[in-house]
Amino acid sequence: MLRMKQKTPHDQVPGVLLDDQLCFALYSTGLAMNKIYRSLLRDIGLTYPQYLVMLVLWERDSLTVSDIGERLFLDSATLTPLLKRLEAAGLVHRQRAQADERQVIVSLTADGNLLKSKAYDVQRGVVCATQCSADELAATRKTLESLRERLLRS
Repeated sequence: MLRMKQKTPHDQVPGVLLDDQLCFALYSTGLAMNKIYRSLLRDIGLTYPQYLVMLVLWERDSLTVSDIGERLFLDSATLTPLLKRLEAAGLVHRQRAQADERQVIVSLTADGNLLKSKAYDVQRGVVCATQCSADELAATRKTLESLRERLLRS
């Protein structure tokens, strides 16, 4: 159950119009951002969720499924089919951990490592599409990360 930490005076609560909703602003912006990513990622053969997994592995290779899920806020039931498709594409390798058979370690293949160089073009395309300065992008990201953390604590 969601707890309200502070009461907000009624006159400060947004109306029930669609354009007054923070959730819709986030949702519709996410759709627009995903459209840009979908177009750019088509060239490197990844979906957006697959790209996120690859970003995590490019930061730090050979992680458990649960480590990847924690980083991306995804559960293993969502990640497993993604990882299977990445493995079938020859970008990652999955194997059971020797120390604990319940854990699956995901590692980049040589092709997965090579794909990282193409990711820079994706990022450049996204930055260009936003038409924002580096400072604007950093401030927006920081605001969204702060909002996410507060929502997760609710």
